[in-house]
Amino acid sequence: MAKKRPQTKAKRPQLDDAEVPVVGAREPCPCGSGRRYKACHGRTAAQATTALVQRPFEGLPGECDWVALRELVPAATVGLTLRDGLPEGVPSVTLATVLPMAWPALRRDDGSVLLGLQNDTASGDISRDLADTLARALTADPGTPVQGRRAPADDPRLQDLLAPEGGFEPEVHSGFEFWVPDPENATPDVTASLERANAAAIPTVRLQGVDAAYWCETPDKNHLRWVMPHDEERLLDALARLHAAGRSSLGEGTRLVGSFRAHGLTVPVWDLPSEITAQDIEKPAAEFAERLAEALATDAPLTHDERRARGGLTNRQVTLS
Repeated sequence: MAKKRPQTKAKRPQLDDAEVPVVGAREPCPCGSGRRYKACHGRTAAQATTALVQRPFEGLPGECDWVALRELVPAATVGLTLRDGLPEGVPSVTLATVLPMAWPALRRDDGSVLLGLQNDTASGDISRDLADTLARALTADPGTPVQGRRAPADDPRLQDLLAPEGGFEPEVHSGFEFWVPDPENATPDVTASLERANAAAIPTVRLQGVDAAYWCETPDKNHLRWVMPHDEERLLDALARLHAAGRSSLGEGTRLVGSFRAHGLTVPVWDLPSEITAQDIEKPAAEFAERLAEALATDAPLTHDERRARGGLTNRQVTLS
């Protein structure tokens, strides 16, 4: 019998990654590999949109306050400044911790935009998803909410849309009346949502003497939650030095009890007696900030007691995001 000749297939033209267009997940990949798009270049695109960005608010003015409003503060608003200015017909853009009905954004009847921060996001980059929601809210019809979605991996982020020189000064509210300009004429759904939200809100105050520190009141005790911008390992070393030396409290009856991790930053938490108000803690917090700066500037190895203190602090960390 004659030998069979090996079968050869004509080579398909290969495209560079940058040249591959987006097609349906089950369609052949345009790169010419012969595989479906979802198993070829579509997989790379999906991974790009779901990859977790550890510090989504890094580079924004007030990064620590962004984290606080996302994770810790029930009711707050802050005006946003757009890099390219406000579009015609949009008198203002305001970031809010949460909106009625958990809407991602709302274009009000007067054209102003409210952007909700405490919403689930579809991708691993909160900044990109929020920027996508904001961009769509700017062109939405007045009087309509904007739903969330997964933003494409190459879409702008908040860092691209917001002015880098714009300030970020949150205003903390006792309730959610900022949702509606005229509460008496709100729809029944919005009124019911407002009542539920107000009943669940924990009284919270932002300190004025230090950055991104928030006092809150709970039934049994009060707390101070302080979002700090420092490298986590260096901050834990500094806190351990102060804790071992008995200098980590904010006064009599107060205690550093641990910390949160949130969006790449560390949030030390103090327990406070129920009689200590936000105003009472202003001076102790400012004095602690000075002690912390000294401890952060120390490079000496941790002592045995400091290592023990650091281990205790590490064991009492809770990751929020």
